[in-house]
Amino acid sequence: MKIPSNNNFSVKRLLIVIFVVISVLCIIFFAAISRFNTPLFHAVVINILAPFQSVTSAVSGKISAFGDYVGDVFYVYDENRELKAQNDDLKAKAARSAELESENARLRQLLNYKSNAPQFDLLPASVIGRNSSTWSNRIIINRGSDDGVRKNMTVVTPDGLVGSVHEAYGSYAEVELITDPRSAVGAIVQRADSRLAGVVKGTADSSSAINMTNIPQNANIVEGDIIVTSGFGGMYPKGIVIGTVTSLKNDIGGLLQYAVLYPAVDFQKLEDVAVITNYREPVPALPPAAAPSAPAANQGEAK
Repeated sequence: MKIPSNNNFSVKRLLIVIFVVISVLCIIFFAAISRFNTPLFHAVVINILAPFQSVTSAVSGKISAFGDYVGDVFYVYDENRELKAQNDDLKAKAARSAELESENARLRQLLNYKSNAPQFDLLPASVIGRNSSTWSNRIIINRGSDDGVRKNMTVVTPDGLVGSVHEAYGSYAEVELITDPRSAVGAIVQRADSRLAGVVKGTADSSSAINMTNIPQNANIVEGDIIVTSGFGGMYPKGIVIGTVTSLKNDIGGLLQYAVLYPAVDFQKLEDVAVITNYREPVPALPPAAAPSAPAANQGEAK
């Protein structure tokens, strides 16, 4: 069978390409083993290989540059990852430092309060839980019966009254806040020319409001008065700050009124408290002793 002319042309072109490739490879081989050292031969080799060398050099340069670029990318990535880890570590250390500073400040306040109230034996505690709802305002502290905490013990902060221990367990205790509607604290106006007594209770419509109730209409109480524990009933020691009167409102029926108080303690930010495990009545300061009078002068000798 006769092969078409176009196929003959393709075969011839393929043979020519093969011949050229083989010739180039042979020239390269003999040049490598220095079989031909004539100037003419070197010139032919250089002229033949020059285009290939140029392309090879260009490709090699591109590959080298690309390799350097990839290496730089990985180096920058690793460096950035290391810097990010260092930055995160510094942020964590700064946060821990700020938290420790805040805790130290709160503990210093408790220590100062203990120094200024020597009639109280105080047991520091931390708030570890909270149970707050419309009808229940309680917190959990990390001190319990193993630490000497007992039911009905008073809980305070340097700012004022927190509440009382509702139930004590081995390693923790539940504290009923004075904002609980079921709590009742005997209270008195701190102002010397008033000393009006009443009862402070929480309200059912707010988890942070407290009121002083059962106040007669003509009672000596005004906005801005400071309310402290009265000590009546024996549950709460006397003189602990409860809050400040912000307004006076008529009770149902109009025969009595009640005082709306701004609590001395921010119950939403409770972190550290102290349990009063024992207390004594403060000893009043005694007036300075009178200086002894000089002995009377000798009026004369006995006769």
